[in-house]
Amino acid sequence: MTQLPIKRLQAASVILIATAGCASVAVTDESLQSRTSSAIHQPAGTFTISQRVDEGVKTSYQVRTSSGKQYSCYVTGAIGMTGRVVSDAICSEGSPSGTTGSSASAAPAAAATPPASNCNALLKAAGRCQ
Repeated sequence: MTQLPIKRLQAASVILIATAGCASVAVTDESLQSRTSSAIHQPAGTFTISQRVDEGVKTSYQVRTSSGKQYSCYVTGAIGMTGRVVSDAICSEGSPSGTTGSSASAAPAAAATPPASNCNALLKAAGRCQ
């Protein structure tokens, strides 16, 4: 008689483990709208989300506001014992990489070298100071 509950527990464990790392299951469209709204300080419904890509626990996507601003964003999400867990959205303003027509080799040259007065130890170690 104790075999049946153990088998059910094993089956539930397998399902939980199989879906625990899947952003496509954990991250809903509603959670993307909510998290993005907070990140870009725009009300939900004033922007559109496109080019969603789920990779493991990370969901990357593009955002365009009704005023034309573009953002590249991502969230992470998983399903655990407590249910769905989705991080805050991390967004950077600007067009998605690769759509501006500039080559990848031009990107490092575009980075401005800060004057010596604005350099920290990390920038100095990277050779990014004047």
